[in-house]
Amino acid sequence: MWYNPATWFSKANPAQEQIRNEEGTDIYTDTRTGYGLAFTQLESVNRGVNLLVNAISSLDYDIRDKVVDGIVAGMRIKGLNNLLNYRPNPFQSVQDFRTNIFTDFILEGNIFIYYDGAFLYHLPASSVDIVTDAKTLVAKYIYNGITDMKPDEVIHIKDISSNTIYRGSSRLAAATRSINTLYKMQTFQDQFFDNGAVAGIVLTTENTLSQIAKEKTINSWSQKYSPKNGARRPMILDSGLKPSPISSATFQEMDFDTSIKTHDIKILKALGIPPLLLDGGNNANISPNLRLFYLETVMPIVTKYVSAMERFFGYDIGAITSSVSALQPELKDVAAYHSTLVNAGILTPNEARIELRYEKLDGADEIRIPANIAGSASNPSEGGAPKKPIAPKPSKE
Repeated sequence: MWYNPATWFSKANPAQEQIRNEEGTDIYTDTRTGYGLAFTQLESVNRGVNLLVNAISSLDYDIRDKVVDGIVAGMRIKGLNNLLNYRPNPFQSVQDFRTNIFTDFILEGNIFIYYDGAFLYHLPASSVDIVTDAKTLVAKYIYNGITDMKPDEVIHIKDISSNTIYRGSSRLAAATRSINTLYKMQTFQDQFFDNGAVAGIVLTTENTLSQIAKEKTINSWSQKYSPKNGARRPMILDSGLKPSPISSATFQEMDFDTSIKTHDIKILKALGIPPLLLDGGNNANISPNLRLFYLETVMPIVTKYVSAMERFFGYDIGAITSSVSALQPELKDVAAYHSTLVNAGILTPNEARIELRYEKLDGADEIRIPANIAGSASNPSEGGAPKKPIAPKPSKE
């Protein structure tokens, strides 16, 4: 055996030094993406991020027994419940705290939380740098290039990334092309209306006008015939030039509405949101799409958060989904599944209650003997129906 079983847990990753050299000493955020600006200026990005962040932030958590030592010691269940569900720190409500960290997760791909031994504080992810270590993965975290923090003081939750193992990538990265296209379309629309991009009236003259005379005439006509009031920019043709048919292009003819909707759908898909949820109206597919949204988008992010908190504090933590209407059919199936196991004598009632995250009950630790097979409930070796007692024969006397 090449290692000592008594000390195997302290053996570091032998490839970590090479990983550090490949990844780099300092891992910074990619500030070139500008997804925060997209969140402010693009309706589909703003609405999609809001929908996702609000859904994740609405879930509370219950805490069970301690399962591992955790990174920090001395935390009790009551204290952890207070941090996760009521008061993460003296200055924020739990909803404000959750909204901040999960907005970072969607826009930046990372969550950084500082733990001072008593409270949890949000660290804006775009300002946190990771200093790698040759043995233990992370040497320290640096906030804004000034404040150093130890690895056991920071809870880091990262999304998937194909570039580095240290930082996650924004979920909007896959929709960068659609975001940039929407920016250009917005700019074109603004210029179209502000500048009167399509000519609307042509003034002809047999004389050749100087450039100054043309500009004065156009300015005079523009004041009375303003493009900003729905008109189009006038033009002057001189030197015998003749007008050709004037363009009457509209946004509908340029297919702007369809194109914008197509890019909006691509952005929502990148976020993991079924576009149908934002269409509204009376649609029979809203319920299954909402369920899909929670199962495939919301709950995996919640699982990442729960996993990080379990590793840091050492307790068994679970999201409380009983208040989520979209998940109720699943909860109904789970309840029926556990009831079957209990009634079949496979699980005790308390074992089923623990899996469903309910408190134990006194006297519910015994296996139930199925009574639906007559004769074999108490003794399976007998089989068949129980034998009837033989009546005594009448006396001949």
